[in-house]
Amino acid sequence: MLEIDSSRGEGGGQMVRTSVALSAITGIPTKLTRIRETRPTNGLSKQHTTAINAVAMMTGSTVEGNTVGSTELVFYPGNEEHSVLRLDIGSAGSISLVLQAVLLAARRNKERLTVDITGGTNVMWAPPLDSYELVLFPLMKRMGINAHLNIFERGFYPIGGGQVEVILDPIGRIAPLEINNLGRLNYIKVRCFIQHLSERIAKEMVDACTKTLGDEHAVEVEIQNCPGNSRGAGLVLVANYENGKLSSNVLTSRGHSTEQSGIDAAKDLLQEINAGSTMDVHTADQLLPYMAMAEGKSSFVVSRISKHLLSQMDTLESFLNVRFGVERKNDGYHFSISSEGYP
Repeated sequence: MLEIDSSRGEGGGQMVRTSVALSAITGIPTKLTRIRETRPTNGLSKQHTTAINAVAMMTGSTVEGNTVGSTELVFYPGNEEHSVLRLDIGSAGSISLVLQAVLLAARRNKERLTVDITGGTNVMWAPPLDSYELVLFPLMKRMGINAHLNIFERGFYPIGGGQVEVILDPIGRIAPLEINNLGRLNYIKVRCFIQHLSERIAKEMVDACTKTLGDEHAVEVEIQNCPGNSRGAGLVLVANYENGKLSSNVLTSRGHSTEQSGIDAAKDLLQEINAGSTMDVHTADQLLPYMAMAEGKSSFVVSRISKHLLSQMDTLESFLNVRFGVERKNDGYHFSISSEGYP
């Protein structure tokens, strides 16, 4: 049995999600200890237990210790395949973080996977689902992985209640992804979403955002006025290049003006654009497991190395025969990933 100290690296839920998914893929029984020991609230949260239960359900696996607050977990991988999942996080817990584990665990599925999930679509400290649709899934498609997402209702903190459907086609050979140069910047997409708030808020955010971006680049604006039980608003920005994508995002909050939210999102994106990155660090973190299972060499450049990225490397090396290289240059950190493919 493989034992993993979950307090290493960033010490959060990512190591848990990735470890459980890789255990299901590789068939290696895995024990996780000291889960989220360094966080203010130790142990598993509701969104973690939902992700673990989902992976266990879809693979016929057995789990010990999968309860809220648990600091130890044992995962015994099964050999079943269930292609339809209906999940309810039961809070505003992040849907995107649950999907990280579920989609990765479907690496060996022979049938199309459909996931209907309820929870938080746009919440703090987690990737917005819009970035999956606009950035992550298009890059995965270049690797031969076809995933589709529909957001029916958005879910914001604290109510949640967002309704989402994700469809993942069976994954065959995973092609490597090399993005060493972004090439020409074609346009910047600005998506603004509001739910149970005045349309004035959307206008103020978009106006402040586009003004900060300036007239140098072509900008495409999309405003979504969504149905749902919760209330919130935010922006997702994507710089669409010839060879890749960079993104930023922001949520509105009390004590932070809508104009400032628009300015912050634009400044964050411009910083990524000017940093020499070929991939933003959050996207790199999510794509790394698929690169580690691709046949060949993948590569990208990030402006900084996050603890999440280091934890992903550590976890992937525990399960897979993969080699990582990192080189610091003037334009950022150059990553290389070499693998013979799995399985």
